Amino acid sequence: MPNKPAILDTRTVARSRLFRIEAVELRFDNGTQVEFERMRGSGRVGAVIVVPVLRDDTLVLIREYGVGVERYELGLPKGRVEPGEDLLAAANREIMEEIGYAAERLTPIRALSLAPGYFGHHTQVILAEGLYPQSAPGDEPEPLEVVERPLDELEALVMEEEFSEGRSIAALYLARDFIRRRQGGSEAR
Repeated sequence: MPNKPAILDTRTVARSRLFRIEAVELRFDNGTQVEFERMRGSGRVGAVIVVPVLRDDTLVLIREYGVGVERYELGLPKGRVEPGEDLLAAANREIMEEIGYAAERLTPIRALSLAPGYFGHHTQVILAEGLYPQSAPGDEPEPLEVVERPLDELEALVMEEEFSEGRSIAALYLARDFIRRRQGGSEAR
């Protein structure tokens, strides 16, 4: 594996309420110097995406407006981890706010990056099981629609047009395979 390039300079070139864009000057081992831009969140805390599964292997999803794609999207509960907040506490808070459940068991599965060439951010996939009704006020501008789907219909779900967010798709396959391995079942095909 090659050595990581040397960071010669980093400077902020733009900032918003949620993000900042940095110019990063790099020098590679072969002597090539280039400047890349990357987007950073408001902090290095990260985010969680939660796969809530009811006792009968039913997924609990949300439908919310995605301004980036200008339509309603079906996906998983997710959100920012607040400074000083534990990942599992953040996951439980998000599902209480977004779907009206809390979880008896929260299991971190793995962290996902999103466009690592441009975005310095990781989202931790959390499996939430043993769900029970428990709600908390959230920060959404409108009530979210809660949608239930059987986990064993995952292939049909990910082919639906309104279910297009890559993190949600990856998280569902990771969670399904984690559950199968734990149960001693077959791996995903």
